[in-house]
Amino acid sequence: MIDSANGDLLTQELLAATPFRTITLTIFILAILHTLFANHLALLAEHVANKHAKKDVEEGRKKTVSFGAELLHFLGEVEVAFALWAFPLFFTIVGYYSFDAALGYLNTRTYVEPLFVVVVMAIAATRPVLRIAEGGLWLISQAFGGTVGAWWMSILTLGPILGSFITEVGAMTICALILMNRFYQYGPSKKLAYATLGLLFVNISVGGLLTNFASPPVLIVARIWDWSSTYMFLHFGWKSILGILIANTCYFLYFRKEIKSLDHVKKEKEKTHPQETFHPVPFWITGVHFLFLIWIVCSSHYPVVFIGAFLIFLGFHQATRTYQSELYLKRPLLVGMFLAGLIIHGGLQGWWIVPILQDASEGMMMLVGMILTPFNDNAAIVYLVSLTPNLAESLKLAIMGGVVAGGGLTVIANAPNPAGQSILKKYFRRGISPINLFLAALIPTAILMCLFYFI
Repeated sequence: MIDSANGDLLTQELLAATPFRTITLTIFILAILHTLFANHLALLAEHVANKHAKKDVEEGRKKTVSFGAELLHFLGEVEVAFALWAFPLFFTIVGYYSFDAALGYLNTRTYVEPLFVVVVMAIAATRPVLRIAEGGLWLISQAFGGTVGAWWMSILTLGPILGSFITEVGAMTICALILMNRFYQYGPSKKLAYATLGLLFVNISVGGLLTNFASPPVLIVARIWDWSSTYMFLHFGWKSILGILIANTCYFLYFRKEIKSLDHVKKEKEKTHPQETFHPVPFWITGVHFLFLIWIVCSSHYPVVFIGAFLIFLGFHQATRTYQSELYLKRPLLVGMFLAGLIIHGGLQGWWIVPILQDASEGMMMLVGMILTPFNDNAAIVYLVSLTPNLAESLKLAIMGGVVAGGGLTVIANAPNPAGQSILKKYFRRGISPINLFLAALIPTAILMCLFYFI
């Protein structure tokens, strides 16, 4: 997401006209509103599809596809929103300036992060990686009885911390998939389902702070501000671990009766639906998967390298398909499209974000960073702040603390969130409600804000 110098100059030229700023902000707000109402569009799509199917039966026709229902279903995908609204933005630049200016702006955006997310999501969701991660969590959960509660606590505590080493998006993919199999399939209440999702998003957002290469906002400024992994652990890492433990414990104690009741559901489900058995995965295949993952993480700044490695991985996956699950690229591609659209829109929002953060105190900087994060990617906000010359070290720490603590409040607040939303949304009857997610993430966000500010 780091723009080149030419990209910054072109962006400044585009934003020189005040009316154009207003138009781009309006389009950005409409894109946000689209994400907020995506669930309603999905429900409307289902209603239209059912009505169309009923009409087919009544008229004695073969089952046909409703174009309106399919269109509404497409518009109801949260991941589509920002990419779709990039088209009006593109033609606005064409109309206000020129076609070359519009192309120039798109070409100066850096799409490394969306491409990286697609690749890591695809590899992290493969059977060998999931089985080794699940095996480690199984050992820990068994030490505490192997209950649903033990799995819940293990996944939400250790999974996010794993993000400091295999990137946050990798940890999000693994945690969401294991939660799907070890928790959500047992039918938790709506309140517990959202509480778990809020914890997952917030914990992943801060779980990558033990190193300087795993969290998207840290990755952007690590070189600019000279923040090493040691520096990150001393200023953020141990506080993140403490915050994760406190938040998880609070939620676990509050929901302990319901979480315990899910053990009965688990036993009944295992009687009627025994877990699917797979061919054992040879150790060398798992090792090759992790070598690919490590190589791709180490080359995360160089898309020509990690995309090339991913293409080779696809060949390896096909050659060892006996020990693999089917590789679904739809979900990673949708998430990548979501982030690319957010980058396109976010690049034109600095004119109002930067003035808000200028001349702010430490507390105000942290608070404003947390407030802005739900409406824009936290990495984009940190990048815009990094452009401010002679920024005090205390203010750098404050803005980072604010944006990572607020990284779980909405789907668009942190780059890995769309991955978790895409995997788990089917367990929410009416889709994931932005308001319910916000409320569920508010308490862990407040806990981490306090730790980052007062300690």
